Amino acid sequence: MYEIFSKLLEERNLRAADVCKGTGLPSSLFSEWKRGKSNPKADKLQKIADFFGVSIEYLMTGEKKEESPMYYANEETVKLAQEMFEDEDMRSLFDMKRNMPPERFKVHMEFMKNLYNQEKGEDY
Repeated sequence: MYEIFSKLLEERNLRAADVCKGTGLPSSLFSEWKRGKSNPKADKLQKIADFFGVSIEYLMTGEKKEESPMYYANEETVKLAQEMFEDEDMRSLFDMKRNMPPERFKVHMEFMKNLYNQEKGEDY
């Protein structure tokens, strides 16, 4: 079962620490699992499966019983969503975009673009 978890990590260019952060599960769970000392209980397996967007059955057996539609449109979207999930600043920007009037957000974006260009030495 840990082999499937490892494969998912490799496919998504993640580490067990990323899963810990994303699920709130302790790192000891994964190290004991890797060493074969224990297997995660059903509730923890569900958190891991949800994190990867797979079923518990897939996590346990590596087999998909029925093909479920991909949650995201493509792999790039999966990567962007994961990056946003892991980066508090990116989530903050996303929340501002969602909750701020468009004209107000546009002003904020212009300000940030100007700062960014200045730092790169491209003043206006």
